[in-house]
Amino acid sequence: MNRIILHIDFDSFFASVEQQYNLNLRGKPIGVTAKNGRTCIIASSREAKKLGIKTGARSWEAQKICPDLILVPADFVKYFEISKKFLNICKDFSPFTELFSIDEVFMDITPIVHLFNGAERIVSIIKKRIKEEIGEYITASFGISHNKLLAKLASGLKKPNGVFEIKPEDIDGIYKKAKLTDICGIGERIKDRLNKIGVTTLLDLRNISCDRLVAEFGKAEAQFLRNISEGKDDSEIISYTLAPDVKSIGRNYCLSQNEYNKRKILQNVYELWEEVCIKLRRLNKKARTLGFLLRGNINIHKRKTYSFYFDDSKGVFYLFKSLLYDEKEMFFAKGSYIRQISVWVSNLEKKENLPLSLFDDNFKRKRLLETIDNINNRFGDHTIRNGFLLYTDKLTTVPNGYLADRYERTKLASTADL
Repeated sequence: MNRIILHIDFDSFFASVEQQYNLNLRGKPIGVTAKNGRTCIIASSREAKKLGIKTGARSWEAQKICPDLILVPADFVKYFEISKKFLNICKDFSPFTELFSIDEVFMDITPIVHLFNGAERIVSIIKKRIKEEIGEYITASFGISHNKLLAKLASGLKKPNGVFEIKPEDIDGIYKKAKLTDICGIGERIKDRLNKIGVTTLLDLRNISCDRLVAEFGKAEAQFLRNISEGKDDSEIISYTLAPDVKSIGRNYCLSQNEYNKRKILQNVYELWEEVCIKLRRLNKKARTLGFLLRGNINIHKRKTYSFYFDDSKGVFYLFKSLLYDEKEMFFAKGSYIRQISVWVSNLEKKENLPLSLFDDNFKRKRLLETIDNINNRFGDHTIRNGFLLYTDKLTTVPNGYLADRYERTKLASTADL
């Protein structure tokens, strides 16, 4: 109850960034789509939302609602750059800043709120800096409360560009008006299951017996839902600067079409290995197990553990090709195509824990990789690329799901001072 937590949620983030960069898009309904040719709206502008165009709608369905809808391909490199700028602003106020997703953060401002004469003053300063340092067309909504659960609920109650605070004495009144799905942790499926046992509001959830909840959801989830109904949440802010203990690293990419050109497939595979190895080096780790899955009208799934450790994409690609060679008749068969590529490494170990070699014949290669990493950290991944990738489009992988993966948090932390 003594904590003061901010939840900051950008408004129509992807679309607003596109409108910030392109003046011709401002004030118009736009739908952001995946770059790889998929016909799904992954984000819509405020103007499009007012017309009923929601995330997940098919492009043709959205254009049926609004024939003037402008479709814009997503640029996740640009969105991550905005996130990095925003994290630079946040760290000036509190080291306790958690990157919840690419466009959301939690901040624990308890230790510094007295320095600004209240949370509202901190909010107004952050809003001013967003406008000055990120862009006047990009806005954020702020929720203030004593825990993360209620702070997140609050940020959604006065969108866009609003500020809302939930105090302990306000919970019942807000819960009377809020939908079940307004609160983090209850999605459509859980809502439907709650409806089946007679729960239609958050106050219903508080009043239903524990036995009914346990019978439907099990003991652990029932307790979680009961805590939600009472506005309880003791989870801590996990700073984005804390590197997680990563057990494996992988990349998954879905091609825009069935790809028959084997050279193009291998180029995409190489670039995915580049991303995996860049992550390894940023985490100061090496791996000794690699695996991959090529999926199409053929499926090739391989995994192997080696006696040595690696973090260089050039060497890893050779290991990949040696495994693929066993399946070359399938891979190069006439009419075979690939649609999805997955690559991963595991059995990770920190470099300082590995035995030193008396004869280090890879010194020049290591220095070269350090230089390439420094350039790519400064100017963006794939600025320096292997010659095998010459004349190919830069592969743009996007975050999966609601949360940004933990590596991207680490990446943002490592580059936040640039």
